[in-house]
Amino acid sequence: MYDILTLNKIAACGTDNFDSKYNVSDSAADPDAILVRSAKMHDMEFGKKLLAIGRAGAGVNNIPVDKCAEQGIVVFNTPGANANAVKELVLTALLISSRRVPDAMVWAQSLKGNGDEVGAMVEKGKSQFVGPEIAGKTLGIIGLGAIGGLVANAAVALGMNVVGFDQFLSVNAALHLDPRVKTVSDPKDVYSVSDYVTIHVPYNPQTKGTVNADVISIMKDGARLINLARGELVDTAALLPALESGKIAAYVCDFPSEEILGVKNVIALPHLGASTPEAEDNCAVMAAKELIDYIENGNIRNSVNFPNASMQASGTKIVVLHKNVPSVISKVTDVLGSAGINIENMVNASKKEYACTLIDACGDIHSDIADKLGAVENVIRVRVIG
Repeated sequence: MYDILTLNKIAACGTDNFDSKYNVSDSAADPDAILVRSAKMHDMEFGKKLLAIGRAGAGVNNIPVDKCAEQGIVVFNTPGANANAVKELVLTALLISSRRVPDAMVWAQSLKGNGDEVGAMVEKGKSQFVGPEIAGKTLGIIGLGAIGGLVANAAVALGMNVVGFDQFLSVNAALHLDPRVKTVSDPKDVYSVSDYVTIHVPYNPQTKGTVNADVISIMKDGARLINLARGELVDTAALLPALESGKIAAYVCDFPSEEILGVKNVIALPHLGASTPEAEDNCAVMAAKELIDYIENGNIRNSVNFPNASMQASGTKIVVLHKNVPSVISKVTDVLGSAGINIENMVNASKKEYACTLIDACGDIHSDIADKLGAVENVIRVRVIG
């Protein structure tokens, strides 16, 4: 029996994937895996049983990813599962920032009590909310992954010119882009030509303040900025004077902070990007299936701290998580050879400082083989499955 701890309410369509081998609850004291959405985990102590954490969503800022890697805990996320939901909110942001829809709605409500005069007041006052159409304008996209790619294609369909930058654009992502989307090798070529800019990159120390004073200085006067990824991607200290001067005509952010609340031309949303039942269901199902495949088969897909690695095994599968340094694999195979264990197949993959080796082994595999492999220098964790 495997214990799965849920730290947030997880959609039933996700937890229903766990069969009778699993006990899923929000009170598991020493879980084999954790399912989480937004709960903060940085102060949590992890038990030795914990194999993996499944984040039902893309961002993992609430999870101590490096600490988990050091302890051999595989952290999964669900890229693309909420992409359509975020795409639709980006399209909403384009329109409400252009036509000043939030301000117009508040103003219209203020006319209550004027009786038959409301119609005339509407016609007289509506000019203060005039804003441009998006058709024919240029949308710049920073990050053309699952979300950015959908936004790009949808914007083209709405008649916009689209230019995008992605330092790590994959072949698969590029193939799914509408051919009318122009990609550039320098983000400056996005900022300098765009009437609207939307950001779709993960938040980390390297991307903090992606939009800063230097970037704002090269943007078109009156450009509109959309940030539904993470608040810290935009340097607030540089943004506020740009909003005051009109350099930035509007800022739509899904991550309100004290500094931007109440500021003119800021549209602050309460983290609605993935707040659709469809997205929550997709993320829950994907996270659950990732955990099950790793727990039962040792396969890793969509991990943020270990590489993707999967293999069908005809015998016993041995999963070795280790540092990405020379000689680890040779030492591991030496241990197996000395124990009379034959290697039928092997898959090795690495991701920055960490690696995973999957071994399809046959022979007399004693219960102490995991301990022997775990004693190899730079090996972090060993599992024997089957």
